[in-house]
Amino acid sequence: MLSTDQSDASIKICAGDHNLFTSLYTSLAQQLPREPMEWRRTYGRAPKMIHLEANFVQFKEELLPKDGNKALLTFPFLHIYWTDCCDTEAYKSSVKEDMLRWHNSLRTHGSADWVIIVVESNDTKKKNKTNILPRSSIVDKIRSDFCNKQNDRCVVLSDPLKDSSRSQESWNSLLLKLRTLLLMSFTKNLGRFEDDMRTLREKRTQPGWSFCEYFMVQEELAFVFEMLQQFEDALVQYDELDALFTQYVLNFGAGDTANWLGSFCAPVRNWSGLLLRRPIDMEKRDSIQHEEASLLDLRSYLFSRQCTLLIFLQRPWEVTQRALELLHNCVQELRLLEVSVVDGALDCWVFLSCLEVLHRIEGCCDQAQLAANSSHTVGLWAYATDKLKSLGELCGLVSEKGPTSEDLNKTVDLLAGLGDERPETVNSLQSPYKKLKEALSSVEAFERHYLELSHAAMEMYRAIGRVRSARLVGKSLAEFHMRKGDPKKAETFLQEALKSYLSEGWSLPVTHTRRQIAECQKLLDRKEDYLQTSALLAGDSNLSTEERTHFCQEILNFAGKPGNPSHKATLSMSVFAQLTQLQFHPACASVHSGAALKVELTLRCMMPISVHIQQLAASIHFDVDHGGTHGRTKRAQRRTNLGVIEFKMGDSLAGLPCSAAPGPSLELDEVQDRSPSDNSLNSTGVVCKNTHLLLHHHEGTSLPDTLNCVSPPTVTMKEGAQMLKVQDVTLAPGNNSIVFTSGQAGTYTLRQLCATVGEVQFVLSHIYPSVRYEVYSQEPQLTVEPLSEPLLAGLPQMVKFTLLTGHYTVKKGDALQLSNAETLPILPSTSCTARISSPTAELVSESTLSIQSSEKVTSISLPPTPPYHVLEFQLEVVCVIPSGSERPANERLTNGEVRHRPRSYSHPDTPMTAIDQRMSIDCPWSIYSTLLALTFYIPFKTKHSLLSAGNRKYIQVCVQNVSDVNFTLAEVKLTEKQHASLELQSLNTKTHQLLCSKHSLFCLWEVRWKDELPSCMKCVFSASFSPLSQDTSAFKPFHYQFQLERVTTLYSVKAEISPPAGEQHCRSGLLCGLEVCITRLTEPAEGEIAEESKTDPDGLKVTKLMYEVADSNSNWAVCGKSSGMVLMPMKVNATHKVHIEVMPLFAGHLPFPKIKVLRYLPHTAALAIQPDPDSCVENDSLSLLDKTLDDQGDTASIRSRGSVHSVGSGDQQQRGVAMPRLEAFSPGQVFNHSHTQQVLVLPATDDHIMEVNAT
Repeated sequence: MLSTDQSDASIKICAGDHNLFTSLYTSLAQQLPREPMEWRRTYGRAPKMIHLEANFVQFKEELLPKDGNKALLTFPFLHIYWTDCCDTEAYKSSVKEDMLRWHNSLRTHGSADWVIIVVESNDTKKKNKTNILPRSSIVDKIRSDFCNKQNDRCVVLSDPLKDSSRSQESWNSLLLKLRTLLLMSFTKNLGRFEDDMRTLREKRTQPGWSFCEYFMVQEELAFVFEMLQQFEDALVQYDELDALFTQYVLNFGAGDTANWLGSFCAPVRNWSGLLLRRPIDMEKRDSIQHEEASLLDLRSYLFSRQCTLLIFLQRPWEVTQRALELLHNCVQELRLLEVSVVDGALDCWVFLSCLEVLHRIEGCCDQAQLAANSSHTVGLWAYATDKLKSLGELCGLVSEKGPTSEDLNKTVDLLAGLGDERPETVNSLQSPYKKLKEALSSVEAFERHYLELSHAAMEMYRAIGRVRSARLVGKSLAEFHMRKGDPKKAETFLQEALKSYLSEGWSLPVTHTRRQIAECQKLLDRKEDYLQTSALLAGDSNLSTEERTHFCQEILNFAGKPGNPSHKATLSMSVFAQLTQLQFHPACASVHSGAALKVELTLRCMMPISVHIQQLAASIHFDVDHGGTHGRTKRAQRRTNLGVIEFKMGDSLAGLPCSAAPGPSLELDEVQDRSPSDNSLNSTGVVCKNTHLLLHHHEGTSLPDTLNCVSPPTVTMKEGAQMLKVQDVTLAPGNNSIVFTSGQAGTYTLRQLCATVGEVQFVLSHIYPSVRYEVYSQEPQLTVEPLSEPLLAGLPQMVKFTLLTGHYTVKKGDALQLSNAETLPILPSTSCTARISSPTAELVSESTLSIQSSEKVTSISLPPTPPYHVLEFQLEVVCVIPSGSERPANERLTNGEVRHRPRSYSHPDTPMTAIDQRMSIDCPWSIYSTLLALTFYIPFKTKHSLLSAGNRKYIQVCVQNVSDVNFTLAEVKLTEKQHASLELQSLNTKTHQLLCSKHSLFCLWEVRWKDELPSCMKCVFSASFSPLSQDTSAFKPFHYQFQLERVTTLYSVKAEISPPAGEQHCRSGLLCGLEVCITRLTEPAEGEIAEESKTDPDGLKVTKLMYEVADSNSNWAVCGKSSGMVLMPMKVNATHKVHIEVMPLFAGHLPFPKIKVLRYLPHTAALAIQPDPDSCVENDSLSLLDKTLDDQGDTASIRSRGSVHSVGSGDQQQRGVAMPRLEAFSPGQVFNHSHTQQVLVLPATDDHIMEVNAT
């Protein structure tokens, strides 16, 4: 009927003309599975594409399903009746009756999935031409007789054996119909089967329910999915059976028993392991079906089926994962079900199963895949190694004496339970069965197999980076070597395992492993290593007091033996005692030379009994960078917690005194991501700044210093180091206090501790955090600082003198000699008090200073002051504001050096001008003068300007208060120093003026003269000022000197704008005339003639002027020539007129265009001022300036941008080539009458006509 071959999917029972079907069977069987069909399942499961293959059998009534038969594998999914009848008589006489019997039989058994296929061929028609009816008539009769409501159940196949398009089309239609009907029937019956299966599962709580019966039902569903090649769905069925059985076992362990579980509680008689080389283990399946299987049989069969499906799904690495879980779970399930198992039987079963799974995986993967996926198989290797070791211990194959007779009997019983070797592995030389049998046969074979498996597992673990697991396997190897009497190999593996335990903080394994290491070291006679390990164990809280005392006594026994004095056993102090606290007396950890500094150490002794120490020494290091006479260091001053330094050693509960120090603390910082366009916050986060310290890999990297007790470190005391020593100290268990005393001058750092016990030295090689103390010898220091900021020049200001006496003792008669300076006088005071303070800022005494001043020196007598105290006093000084450019002769200081005059400069942090004042002070403790500087700030900024109104001249002075203080100004004056005939008439009405902070005050004077106005004037502006809060007696003088040159008015410029012809006023958009009149007002001076004049053909002195008309406000459009040169006679009232056309662009009262007059200097003239790089005109104007007036064109491109204009490029000037240039007149030399004039401009005439209708 139906085999278990995966290519068969369903059964079709064929009735009717058997010969006809036989002729078509081959084509039908080949073409039916060729095209896939979409299989839509119920309960929302995803559709799948499947290929349908069918098994065709001849119709027999006994093949029809009986009531209660739920078998899905033997179920007929589709019934087909074949006929090629075309004769009416034949149809009525025989075919119809046979078809009716077939149809009634299906109806009786409830089979509704059937189809009738009518085959039509031309050969049949030719044989029965007389009696045949049209094919449609036969088909119609069949449909009317059997398919009244199901016309699609009758299908016509035309000429099936011919190769024609009609035949192919007919075949395609038939195949599609068969696939559709078959899939519909399969889906319907499969859903019915699943419903029945769920119903059976829901009855599992009823009495008499059998898991084995349900197992066979659900496995049949898995077989169906496997035949459809839906391996994932088939695997789900076995996983559900696995989960259901596991739940029942867990419930049994919790007290909820099931009757059917009794058959699985039978004693285990066979432990031959898994069998994965057969698709279906029919032997175990039959035992399950007959409810005779043991727990191991059920689990073995279930896993073999899962393994087969996983390999079909190409997921071999999941097989290894499931296998490891299965082996561990089976051991636990046997314990829960209280199944009787022979000792070692489970170990045999697990060992054989591990190797069987590994061999199955090796059979379907190549070596490259196995090497790349060793992380999936290494667990099985390690588990097999562990079980083989257990078998060796059970059978006496690990002991040094070999197995006993009792051990041999156990071995025989275990081998008997394996049974005969399976046929699949008989010819394999490396089968699991042969390996186990050989390993249990002799001690040498066992050792060879065990070492082979162990090293293979360790190499795999290391290859995948699981160093800890490799070390655990190595520890198991160490125990094996210890039993075999090889401590040297055992210690190597134990040390590696100890590293993992220490790095992860496993206290009990650390203790156990150290005891094993101590045993190895004692056997190997390695004394120092044994002492180090004994010290660790003596301080281990996981051991009992007796055991700890034993190891401590081992150390004391060795220390009491006489030995070589030059060579002592050196051990780490961290295993003997821990430095927990250090305290300085005094707390600042800094004393001056001559005083005593005490260093108190707190040591926590880890030993269980008191230990007498002959000497405890602390090594100190002289710090050159912070030593001696350079004064107290910042680090020595920054002491917290009252001079107490805590050494955090962590808790010692794990018995890890050398590894209990906590790791670094977490350092977090905020990170913000902002938009570069608008600086808005896009995201924010937290970043760890010390991940390199927190996330270090314990196994792959070297361990920190605290773990050096794994292999004892080499600790020695540095030779030649200075020592603080204490003799004969007894350390009791717990905390002990030891006091050292130091008095040598210098800055020292504590480096090491060394405790000597007989022939043993315990050394703390490095004290961390670094601890430094200081015995200092400090030089006197004198500082001067202002009492308030900023110091304002011109006003009395208080400054503070601070003297740190250091090692110097100020005696009676000692004085400070200050060099006097005109710019920084010291104001006399009758009550100047000095304060003397101790180093802790406590007031010691107060006294009045004696100050004596002479012309050049001010002497300040100091009161007697002890060393290392602070002397403070205050003086009042005034910084004179510099008045201007006068520079007096250099003065000399008291030490003979030339006094440098203070210079004012601009400070970047304030708008005020700064002045650095230096003072020289001779001190009694030094032969050298001390130079100190104070920075004063000028509260004013002063500037001047020359104003002209025709020939009248005015001088304006602006005083700007740039400080934060409000002042009162009085007695404002302006004087001229060189010309007595000049009169400066003040136009300022108030005698006292308020000048607020950040404000300005303007003062104005008119210049009057009798004969002629001098070309140069030297002026002095003077005023008195005082802060607004003080009275008039506090006024201080203020002077400002400046010089005015070229003040005489040489030319006047007048301009007139005339409207266009026929117009009374100017109109916007129409050309107007601009007449510029330049008039010489004075006779030329001698310097002016020599500098710029020429002689024309008529003998007159002339000079060249450049004019330019421009409008920066865009009110006027200059048409035609906007600039040019004129030859101006150098005589009084000489006049030159220029006519220019301009066009107003807007209506209203428009200001006149700007008219600028410049002096043109030929290339022969000397430079009057250093040219500004920005004062050059464009190079294209050079030819215009060299042309004569008659040939001159439009010079609108000439733009003046400075006082001196050089015609030519900057490169030519730098090469020293003299070029013509333009020079602006000084303020007041040219007076423009039209500077503020305006002209009325009317809007343009509007000729448009606007019609307005009014109703």
